[in-house]
Amino acid sequence: MKISENTSVSMPIRNMIGIVVAVAVGVWAYFGIVERLNKLETADTLFQADLLKKAEQEPKNLEMYMLIEHLAGQIESVEKEIEASRYNKVNIDHLKEQIISIQKVIDKLRNGSH
Repeated sequence: MKISENTSVSMPIRNMIGIVVAVAVGVWAYFGIVERLNKLETADTLFQADLLKKAEQEPKNLEMYMLIEHLAGQIESVEKEIEASRYNKVNIDHLKEQIISIQKVIDKLRNGSH
């Protein structure tokens, strides 16, 4: 069998259309599969990027919680100092009243002895 550029092949048009349709369906299916794979790869990449962001944020969040706990402790100590100051003010006011009473008694005694 000799094949050259002048060799002719005869085929019914129905078969040729069937082959063209089969090739078109094959190409369409191939590109559909490639598109689906690209979508899945993109979704996987985005998912991994989100996981990395969350992993990076976790230590920052823990640090913030530690700072909040530290500040809460400082606020508690300041509140205790404020309460102590309130009691000191009450005690100071009470002592002032007693000193004034004592001063009045001393003044009466001095005035009565002259």
